[in-house]
Amino acid sequence: MRHRKKRYKLGRSRAQRKALIRSLVRSILVSERIKTTEAKAKVVRRWIDRLITWGKRNDLSSRRLAYKFIGEHKLVKRLFDELAPRFKDVSGGYTRIIDLGYRKGDGAKLSILELTRIEKKKKEKKEKIKSEELKKEKIGKEERIEKREVLPTTKEPLKKRFFSGIRKIFKRERGNP
Repeated sequence: MRHRKKRYKLGRSRAQRKALIRSLVRSILVSERIKTTEAKAKVVRRWIDRLITWGKRNDLSSRRLAYKFIGEHKLVKRLFDELAPRFKDVSGGYTRIIDLGYRKGDGAKLSILELTRIEKKKKEKKEKIKSEELKKEKIGKEERIEKREVLPTTKEPLKKRFFSGIRKIFKRERGNP
């Protein structure tokens, strides 16, 4: 009998399913948040919770188990040194699934799978950099508008000269000199 044998198959063979789950887990370890279908998110959540529990244990055997699943030394190091210590005082619930609605193409239910404790410092730095870049762009645009670049030989702005050049090209193509 098949009692207690329920598994999400995700419409794939065993090898494909294993590869898919590993790649999604790696994505979570890198970016701490992914957008995927609800079924995939539920499967990946089990593995992420298991990996973080191994990371909290922080012994050689748990490192080997994590490497066996992840297959990348840098991600294992990140898991054990950065991600797992955030959850040292929590005994479970390391991830959350947020429903987004349905995908337009095939109607699959979409979700965001993310870690419950995300570092806020990274976001603040990115926002500061973006705001500084926007200020620079605005200043540059205003200066260009004020100057209104004019060619030294003629007094007409670049814009008018550009369109007149295009008109000449099209006239030549039609056969009119």
